[in-house]
Amino acid sequence: MARKPADQSVNREAIIFAAAEVLQKNGYEAATMKDIAAAVNLTAASLYHHFKNKDALLLAVLEVGLDHVLRQIEPVAHSDLPTTDKLRHMIHEHIVGLTQNTAVGAAMVFEIRALMNVKAPYRNARDDDKEAFEQFIERRDEFFKRRDDFENLFRVVVREGVENGSFRPVDVAIFVKTLLGAQNWVGVWYRPNGRLNGEQIADLIVDTMLNGVIVA
Repeated sequence: MARKPADQSVNREAIIFAAAEVLQKNGYEAATMKDIAAAVNLTAASLYHHFKNKDALLLAVLEVGLDHVLRQIEPVAHSDLPTTDKLRHMIHEHIVGLTQNTAVGAAMVFEIRALMNVKAPYRNARDDDKEAFEQFIERRDEFFKRRDDFENLFRVVVREGVENGSFRPVDVAIFVKTLLGAQNWVGVWYRPNGRLNGEQIADLIVDTMLNGVIVA
């Protein structure tokens, strides 16, 4: 089948999810724009009309993952539910979301370092390349800020539970990092044809985590 030319419309979301799958299979260093273009039946040249480089595609993959989980978690964190129910629903929504797209979830675990280590253009690079890099850095910084905001949603709820007596007086920062670490790795080891589905896994992890912090 012939590849699509640069001027033919293509679904940006399809490119991003294809990129996530290529990253999951090959890793950031080994993945190429040619691999990603082939996954959506584009030429590599066409792909560059949508994303300037592999760094920009990686950031787009991570932004999509973060956007999705924030849409699921924020309303729960800011709701009037009892604290225990808030945390229960937040954990559940996060885990189910990871099982629905493991490629994006795996990128959130394995490719953050690559995002942090993106190299600046050479000193004699073209002005538009330098400008694009500056814009990329601004977006990357915003991504990390929003990732911190995501973690803080859990901290606020856990701290609320400690203060109102629902939870034991745990170290909030350590507990939340442990909690999110366990959740994020679900996207790495989960298999759709495994013994348990996403909902069942979410229920088990919720019970395990809450049993360790709830005041009996």
